Amino acid sequence: MLTAMSEQTESRRQRAARRAGEFPPAPEPLPHPVPDSHTHLDITVTEAGVPAADLTGGPAAQSPGGSADDPAGGSADDPVAAVVAVAAGVGVDRLVQVGVDVASSAWGVEIAERHPAVVATVALHPNEAPRLADLDEALRRIEALAAHDRVRGVGETGMDFFRTGDEGRAAQEESFRAHIAIAKRYGKPLVIHDRDAHADVLRVLDDEGAPETVVLHCFSGDADFAAECVRRGYLLSFAGTVTFGSAGALREAAASTPPGQLLVETDAPYLTPMPHRGRPNASYLIPLTVRSLAATTGVDLAELCAHLSANGDRVFGPWG
Repeated sequence: MLTAMSEQTESRRQRAARRAGEFPPAPEPLPHPVPDSHTHLDITVTEAGVPAADLTGGPAAQSPGGSADDPAGGSADDPVAAVVAVAAGVGVDRLVQVGVDVASSAWGVEIAERHPAVVATVALHPNEAPRLADLDEALRRIEALAAHDRVRGVGETGMDFFRTGDEGRAAQEESFRAHIAIAKRYGKPLVIHDRDAHADVLRVLDDEGAPETVVLHCFSGDADFAAECVRRGYLLSFAGTVTFGSAGALREAAASTPPGQLLVETDAPYLTPMPHRGRPNASYLIPLTVRSLAATTGVDLAELCAHLSANGDRVFGPWG
């Protein structure tokens, strides 16, 4: 989350106002269903709204009607069900709702209990850890949530040297190490946020001993870093950034990654793939990123979809 915002000076409220009502048209459906391995449904429905169910001619967003604590806004309608349905219509039939703090993690568990197409991960985002008055208590609450059956990963955790300066790095690393331990205790995948911290992420993982399954969310490294991650058996999850014109190094990384170690994600409502960069993202736009990955890797589209589906099931499933 928050890995490549184009308007760094905008407040969250300003971004929400700018983006509301601007969902792009639906892409062509995929030939084989795939999962969105990393999305933020709570932020999507509260900041950007909900893509309309009828995508003929392009979806129009409903007005955001909730809050971070209650995205449904008390309405009888279920905005999460709407996002899930629109995504399923283009072949994105499974979603991983990712927690970034205690509140969003607990909300994700509740949503995953209600929606068979959604599973959850729980964590404190690396930029959250230095801001907490009681990091230990927050970690205890995350660990309690991690035991839930509908929680299929611990993350997004990791290191972020772009938004957190030197003064916050000790707390960030302490939190990262604690999340690694939680993932290992519960036998769940570790979902990593890594921004400008490639070497330190590998250092901590090597030092602690990585869990059996590690996912590099919104992979942002080059081919050399990808090779180090692949050698360790990690999965690399690519977001809409791989479609950006300036992302040549990222496409080289994707091309060097074996299909059995690839995942695809939105990080919605952020990182909208081309040609809709700057507009709100949602899981139904995954086909744009998948088609870009197929062109980059040279893997047949249907075959790539089958790999992405199998990898998602192996890491996060079963969903239903």
